[in-house]
Amino acid sequence: MIERLESVAARYREVEDALADPGIARDQVRFRDLMRERSRLGVIEEAHREWLSVLAGIDGSKAIVHDESDPLMRDLAREELRELEAKRESLEVKLRELLVPRDPLADKSVIMEVRAGTGGDEAALFASDLFRMYTRYADKMGWKVEILDSSETGLGGFREIVFSVNGDSVYERLRWESGVHRVQRVPATEASGRIHTSAVTVAVLPEMEETEIDIRDQDLRIDVMRSGGPGGQSVNTTDSAVRITHLPTGLVVHCQDEKSQIKNKAKAMRILRARLFELEDSKRQAERAAERKSMVGSGDRSERIRTYNFPQNRITDHRIDLTLYKLELCMEGDIDELVDALVLHAREELLHNGEE
Repeated sequence: MIERLESVAARYREVEDALADPGIARDQVRFRDLMRERSRLGVIEEAHREWLSVLAGIDGSKAIVHDESDPLMRDLAREELRELEAKRESLEVKLRELLVPRDPLADKSVIMEVRAGTGGDEAALFASDLFRMYTRYADKMGWKVEILDSSETGLGGFREIVFSVNGDSVYERLRWESGVHRVQRVPATEASGRIHTSAVTVAVLPEMEETEIDIRDQDLRIDVMRSGGPGGQSVNTTDSAVRITHLPTGLVVHCQDEKSQIKNKAKAMRILRARLFELEDSKRQAERAAERKSMVGSGDRSERIRTYNFPQNRITDHRIDLTLYKLELCMEGDIDELVDALVLHAREELLHNGEE
């Protein structure tokens, strides 16, 4: 642990020196990345300094216990030593957790794809509810949400909605939302009051910069068409919808939410870059790809990472066996407890695997 702490301290000094360069502000992407890294390393540095201070305090207290002739002073030193030893243990646990290698994609923004699965109109309505839950959570976290593409139903649900979330540690906190989300409730369209079970799939993709994914113009087929949507909207009167096909992989992305063809193309390219990265990453990391496939699945009711039971006001994450009886609050974006538990579980697994 000491070697890793020294390495962090050295890197922290390097980042500080880089940020002191007056020219760094001209490269906004690098400046942003360095600021994020300094913030993360600063937390480790602060805990490290506190740990060193506690160690010095322990040495001082031990010296008093061994050398002091005054019984009262020795008793006081022993009490202080017990407190400092407990604090040392707590700080060492914290430092080990902080030193767990982070996913290099942790600070990436994400593109989320929410799709109605089994359940027809009720699944589409729940897809809309999940989108609202994520946007409320993003507002709470100070993140920015942008809709990239959507396909609405007549009842106000979404067959599919694709959106980006931008901010600090977005991928680290939202990546565990990938999978099948099962809902149990009485649909608004159900006259008999019978509880239905439906499913929605969520995919979370790290958003990549243009320089990170090489896409050649000759590998793309771009088609322009008339946008579809509810009647009467001006979006129906222009040929603004864009469909991009990546010929080598066969990936197809469609965007129609903007009235501008240029804006729709730009959004489609953002989605394509994210999907291409995932495709390339899955080839390099077959195990990770298999995990994601098992989480997302086909949208069938039998596959799920989380269940939302409205009659019991219950939300259960099946991967970590966590059940909360505050579903109404969660649907309003209060999902910190769920997200924190999932992030902590992932860190503990990494820590455990690193110690084996």
